[in-house]
Amino acid sequence: MLVTKKPLVGIIMGSSSDSRIMHGAAEILDSFSIPHEDQIISAHRTPERLNEYAKHAEKSKFKVIIAGAGGAAHLPGMIASHTTIPVIGVPIMVYNDKQMKKTDKNKYSAFGGLDSLLSISEMPTGSPVVAVGVNKASNAGIYALKILGNSYPEIKTKLKKHKFDQYTSVLKESEELKKLGLTKFVKKKFR
Repeated sequence: MLVTKKPLVGIIMGSSSDSRIMHGAAEILDSFSIPHEDQIISAHRTPERLNEYAKHAEKSKFKVIIAGAGGAAHLPGMIASHTTIPVIGVPIMVYNDKQMKKTDKNKYSAFGGLDSLLSISEMPTGSPVVAVGVNKASNAGIYALKILGNSYPEIKTKLKKHKFDQYTSVLKESEELKKLGLTKFVKKKFR
């Protein structure tokens, strides 16, 4: 168990609608009992707040910042430009559901999250941001744990157990698939 109750990770997102995706990072960190602080920081609507947050993160001694953003996705890069703390960017597929009717079928951005992925992954030389896949906030949480594991042996031990649990889960499912056959396995698993 960690000896600190102070947040080690900051989770930020550009708007409240991003919380639908970003909660995946919080769930992973919570499952490992890693304290984190979560906020909404808009790179475009609250640029002064972004600068203040970077100072706050440094003063609070965060070890990692996970930043989720959709569309132009400037938040991860902008926060990285203000701090030396490693930043993990989560590209978010924009959901155009604020002005749309419930009957509208096309609720996603025209680029399906590719715009966000490219924006986060193509940072200029000297200001890198790590990018996970579109809407993969859980992976950002796991990557943050790997960074923390370099300083906290107990996190590294829990990560090894987590990986072993994943391994045994795949073996168990494979045995069940072999036993039932593909047709019955799919019917049972995806009812």
